Amino acid sequence: MKLKSVDISKTASASSIVFDALRKAIIEGDLAVGEPLRQDEIARLFNTSRIPVREAISRLEEQGLVKTQRYKGAVVAGLEPEEAAEIFDFRALLEAEIIRRAVPKMSEELLRRARGYCEAFSASSDPMTWGDLNREFHSALYNASDLPYHLEAVDNAMDRVDRYLRAQLVLSDGMERANREHMAILEACEKGNAEEASALTRMHILGAKKSLLEHLNGLSRR
Repeated sequence: MKLKSVDISKTASASSIVFDALRKAIIEGDLAVGEPLRQDEIARLFNTSRIPVREAISRLEEQGLVKTQRYKGAVVAGLEPEEAAEIFDFRALLEAEIIRRAVPKMSEELLRRARGYCEAFSASSDPMTWGDLNREFHSALYNASDLPYHLEAVDNAMDRVDRYLRAQLVLSDGMERANREHMAILEACEKGNAEEASALTRMHILGAKKSLLEHLNGLSRR
């Protein structure tokens, strides 16, 4: 199992540490779809009991990153095209509203930080950084909305699709298109045009949905 061993035997928040490590490994593709999560093995890696491991896996199952299969137990969950489509439609609605609410509250410092993420994303040639930089760019803009419940929902939705988006960016012209669209969204924010930023964000997400579904359908035909 591709997980870094950590001694958390004396840590009060053991289940949170296990949860964060497993979540990161799943999102970044270190744990493959269908890979079993053996509680004894994970407990040994983290030098803890099975109780925090079981709690962490339960939380991952609530987020849709893990599912329980007969005879196998907990395994890394995959993503069906229908589910991906629903997630992106949800994101398009939610994130368009979040950024519309955020634009009037954006400071010059926030916009400078967002531009830094945008430029770093554009300049990066390392696919392993693309997902993180993409999320940091959008999060920097969304955080001004002061809508923590909305932002948590967006994070959970992104967790379900992030590993597939990374692959899609590598295997298509997704990076070039994402760069153009990120810059257009950022410029609308810098102009203080909330409605334009909202419309561009919605189109950006629905465009990514179309590209990702083509990628997923291609995988299913192999």
